[in-house]
Amino acid sequence: MGLTIGLLVAGAIVLALSAWRHGRPHDPVRGPRMVPWAIIMLIAATWCLVMLVHIINLLGVQTGGGRPRL
Repeated sequence: MGLTIGLLVAGAIVLALSAWRHGRPHDPVRGPRMVPWAIIMLIAATWCLVMLVHIINLLGVQTGGGRPRL
């Protein structure tokens, strides 16, 4: 549980950093942006969502929707 919470916090930090960097105005003097901050932000948001669902599953709540496994 502690590792999952740590990974959730790390993902939230990456999400906040990439959202901040993506929202900054473009500076044409420095050239084009070489890091795709929007894609990193989406990946970090997905990671946080997966970690949150994992924490909920560790607490005993079933999130599978009741579908049978193959």
